Amino acid sequence: MVKMIVGLGNPGAKYASTRHNCGFLLTSALAGRFNTQIGKNEHNALTGVINYQGEKILLCQPQSFMNLSGFPLQALCAYYKIDYEDVLVVFDDMDLPCGVIRLRREGSHGGHNGMRSIIEQTGTDKINRLKMGINHPLFGNGADYVLGSFSAEEQKVMKEAVLQAADAALLWATEGMGAAMRKYNKKAKMAVEEEQVEQE
Repeated sequence: MVKMIVGLGNPGAKYASTRHNCGFLLTSALAGRFNTQIGKNEHNALTGVINYQGEKILLCQPQSFMNLSGFPLQALCAYYKIDYEDVLVVFDDMDLPCGVIRLRREGSHGGHNGMRSIIEQTGTDKINRLKMGINHPLFGNGADYVLGSFSAEEQKVMKEAVLQAADAALLWATEGMGAAMRKYNKKAKMAVEEEQVEQE
């Protein structure tokens, strides 16, 4: 049985370091940890395979641009006969503090175009997800913000966040979403509460 971790982002060098490409950062980090590459082009996505504690995990980076992410995800699931419950989607979230991660079993797209496409194409909102906080813009619109690059300070924070998110994704793959949520969402709740106190 194959499980799949889908990192959302936009293809191309101009988007590589933008906030919207958290999913690509995470899947690339996992590939690097296991000395593999995400380089096979299939169904309009780049893929690579890692094996961890008896689990075969397909790493996926859709090349369709963010708002069409559902098409390659659906095609890969059909081709590899992967149940949607065995998919983890990783993406950026403006409603979480920078560097904070949070896992969810299901829910709405929350305004994220990649998740909107995935829910539309799969016909279900019961898709496991790992959200990586990027902060909310203090001014300007969200579209410009997510396509902007991390500041030097944010890069340091995100480097640690990617390592934590990689650990969380592997825990999901081996022990399930419940175990991953229990371990990592408690940290997320504490971080959000701390930020709220600082803002008061």
